[in-house]
Amino acid sequence: MVKQASAKRLDGNDEMKMSADAAPVERESRPSPIDVHVGGRIRLRRTLLQMSQERLGDALGLTFQQVQKYERGANRVGASRLFDLSRVLDVPVSFFFDDMPTSYGTGGGTRLPMPQAGGFAEAQEGFGAPDDLFSRRETVELVRAYYKISEQPVRKRVLDLIKSMGPERIAG
Repeated sequence: MVKQASAKRLDGNDEMKMSADAAPVERESRPSPIDVHVGGRIRLRRTLLQMSQERLGDALGLTFQQVQKYERGANRVGASRLFDLSRVLDVPVSFFFDDMPTSYGTGGGTRLPMPQAGGFAEAQEGFGAPDDLFSRRETVELVRAYYKISEQPVRKRVLDLIKSMGPERIAG
């Protein structure tokens, strides 16, 4: 019978499992769906502010590569870094968890299946999955254009016009 011991990092994630003879058995390599979600929210806010990864990195004392890793969910964002991000991006910390699917909060450290995150050469047409409206370039451009309208009454009329052009909601 081979006994296995877990090497734990301070954040509680399995770094690797070791057999009794200290040979690596398994390594956790998929990013957590929560880390991917938080990274997507970082990218969304950064893009809405028209801020480059390099500029965000400079504000945080990081390289743009580290910002890329956070945005892909490849690296977990610690609590103090999340706090710094909220200040630089001018949002509350809770912003990074908004719209998170409830299935991610299953507890017990269980990793849920996630689509593979893109690498450096990922397509730039959209930011995320086609069904993620807040990650689409079109949405970001629409929001930017909307907030460039300086007069509040005009902005309200534009919003009403857009709502009237969409499908009618069915009362449930």
